[in-house]
Amino acid sequence: MPRPLVILVHGTRFDARSWADYDELVDADLRAVDLPGHGVRAGQPWTTDAALAVVDEAVADAEPGTPIVLVGHSLGGFVATAWAQRHPAALAGLVLVGAMADPRRHRVLTRAYTDFARLLPVVGPQRMAVAANTVLRVMGLRGDMIPDATGYAVAPAAWHAIVSEAGAHQLPDVGCPVWLVAGGLDQLAIDTRWYARAARDARVVLVPGATHLLPFTHRRRLAAVISRAAGLG
Repeated sequence: MPRPLVILVHGTRFDARSWADYDELVDADLRAVDLPGHGVRAGQPWTTDAALAVVDEAVADAEPGTPIVLVGHSLGGFVATAWAQRHPAALAGLVLVGAMADPRRHRVLTRAYTDFARLLPVVGPQRMAVAANTVLRVMGLRGDMIPDATGYAVAPAAWHAIVSEAGAHQLPDVGCPVWLVAGGLDQLAIDTRWYARAARDARVVLVPGATHLLPFTHRRRLAAVISRAAGLG
């Protein structure tokens, strides 16, 4: 059987470099992608179809019969969920990290993100990035992982799509195990139990003390989950 292919999808403002260390921790073929407006796709507009096409391209590169595990953090997790909904029998595993907040259940949280998106054109991406990066450093993100302001250009459109389309209702038809990795301090893991009930085969992994930056601060813990999802341990 071919080695598993693990497709890694980053969060808002980050890019494929978010997963730079994971090739040393997961014994599989890893492919980290850039979503529209991020990394090598800077300047591209955001649509849900464009984001899903990025995953389509990565999947299309796999040899027939290759087990595919799709891993998404934050924005990438919502994209991964939407892709799995459209291709319910295509994956060997789906790993969602900090992407278990159902907009339909939390108007206050949803409003906070949409209001932030409205502020971006007023404040400007560069000034917003300075403020946001200060928070990231306080939360423990190392310097070489701090993102620039590039991804903010598509944040309003991306977050509008999430608010309009995302939710646990996307999971019931997904046939593979769904791994829900929740940091104990992550606001976007607030509906982990709700997502677990919606999935056919849910595996909940709670990481006490972890924030929304879990893929950066708890690499080995997440790598172990990815390896299990890929059938490697």
